[in-house]
Amino acid sequence: KEDLIARWHQIVKENQLNVKAEEGVDAIKRVPEGVFEVRTAKGAYKAKRVIVAVGQRGNPRKLHVPGENREQVYHRLYSPRHYTGEQILVVGGGNSAVEAALVLSEQNKVVLSYRGDQFARIFKDNERQLNEAIAARKIEPILNSNIKEFKDRTYALEVNEGGKKTVREIPYDHAFVLIGAELPVEFLKSIGIRLENEWEGNLWAAAALTLAALAGLAIFGPDARMKTLAFVPAWLGGLLALGALASLLFTGFRGNRYAWLGASFLAFYTVYGAKVGKGQELWPFNGWGYAFLSFFNRPWSFWYTVLYTVVMTVFGIQAMKRWGFDRKDKFQIWRYVSLISFQWVFFFLIPEFLFQWAVKYQWVGEALANDPKFAGQAWRTYGIVYAWPLFFYTFFYDPHRIWILWGVLLTFVLIPIFAFFHGKRYCSWICGCGGLAETFGDRWRHQAPKGKTSARWEWMNLAILIFASAVTVAMLAKEAFDFLRVPAQEGVAIYRILADVWLVGILPVTLYPFLGGKIWCRYWCPLAKLMHLYSRWFGKFKITANDKCIACGECSRNCQVGIDVMNFALKQNELNNRNTSCIGCGICVSVCPMDVLSFGESKRSAGLVQIG
Repeated sequence: KEDLIARWHQIVKENQLNVKAEEGVDAIKRVPEGVFEVRTAKGAYKAKRVIVAVGQRGNPRKLHVPGENREQVYHRLYSPRHYTGEQILVVGGGNSAVEAALVLSEQNKVVLSYRGDQFARIFKDNERQLNEAIAARKIEPILNSNIKEFKDRTYALEVNEGGKKTVREIPYDHAFVLIGAELPVEFLKSIGIRLENEWEGNLWAAAALTLAALAGLAIFGPDARMKTLAFVPAWLGGLLALGALASLLFTGFRGNRYAWLGASFLAFYTVYGAKVGKGQELWPFNGWGYAFLSFFNRPWSFWYTVLYTVVMTVFGIQAMKRWGFDRKDKFQIWRYVSLISFQWVFFFLIPEFLFQWAVKYQWVGEALANDPKFAGQAWRTYGIVYAWPLFFYTFFYDPHRIWILWGVLLTFVLIPIFAFFHGKRYCSWICGCGGLAETFGDRWRHQAPKGKTSARWEWMNLAILIFASAVTVAMLAKEAFDFLRVPAQEGVAIYRILADVWLVGILPVTLYPFLGGKIWCRYWCPLAKLMHLYSRWFGKFKITANDKCIACGECSRNCQVGIDVMNFALKQNELNNRNTSCIGCGICVSVCPMDVLSFGESKRSAGLVQIG
């Protein structure tokens, strides 16, 4: 750090930068002249542009315990070698606290108090040095401990030992509370900066407007008019729906995030609620939605596929530019080429056109072309790439034996082989569901839920995999065991609405702007869980790290499945499908400014490189 500070001073001197030290900014406001006015305690400055480069750090975080304001208690460490032969307390478990304890332990006796049960987020080199200092009795770590009070010459330390709490009185000369810093939230808000994923606005107003829009659509629908409101003209229902939607958009632009959630739900509930099938649409589209969205002698299911493909292509090109061309990253370029190509060929052209032509012109052979069972199952071509249980109907509803054989080969042979080498990269290179998340959802990847609690919810796709397996077995066995007939049919109906409509369609796409694009893939997709199990049991896929992590957090921030990648990088621990739900998209590798992460074996550091 001393070398870095010296280099900064050199840069300031060489460029004659006018640095106003010890002059905190109180406010930044735009003034009538069209410029910004920066106000401090010592004066005001005007500028055309202002760069707020304060990072995430604000004022030091405090313990808020009695005696913390005593003269010998500090929240920053200055001139550590000034202290000699003293009893020092350091509070904290991060790199700052550990590094302070290490440098202070050179000439003092140091107690390192931390509320956690291990130093989980420190650099690997810091961990090594800390263990050496502990072994040499230079530092005494006290885990699961909390400061209760600072007295004149002692401090009260509460220690949790096996569930039993005791309070120790320990002498000290100086204490350093290094537990991080408060985020400068109020300052950032005061200058008009909005924070990511912060919910503001009126939830109930947004919910009421959303319901009003749906009620208006129910009145508007010619075959779905509510009998008690049959006297209300259809145009009035349409006007109500449009008015409610306009109100959602208006309040959304004024900062109501719940309004955007309502508008997003309306859009994708319409898309998927009408797509269920003619006569099977969800309320309020039942009886008219599918036909209303069908035109040019093509059903809504066809236009949905067209819309899906166009959206993936347009946003995929944008994402390819962002992660591939702008960064000169061939891995990301080919990944997006793969996603877009699979969507066009296997999820649009083959099921909508090429299969019919293959039958008509007998490209598949005369026998298959003239087999009505095979020729009438164009929809099963989605199963060429979509393996069971993602393509849930692979093995039932009278499939041709070719589809059965291919389904078995794909699900239980090819997918395991792929998972052995590549983990869950199917999700980020091939799958259309994952493809929409990687393209349309890319702009919101940083919104993905993070932390241990969000990871614990990943049990849900295992539950869906088990349910899909049970229903599939029941469907295959119902002819032999008549008592399974009704449960099997009911299971298919439940799965169709729950998984194929709500969990893969309405909910995850609605939540793209709020929880990132991988909600379906991470929490609900049964095929993703099956591949996870394959990769966990016998896969070779892994991401490794060298020793150059600077804890910038970009890898974790951009992970669509919420992995704390930085924690793995800091410790140089291997990241794989035994300890994470990684889908191998490689964005963490691409976004790292220090080239820390790599697929497979770690790229060793080449040493220091002089800049400038």
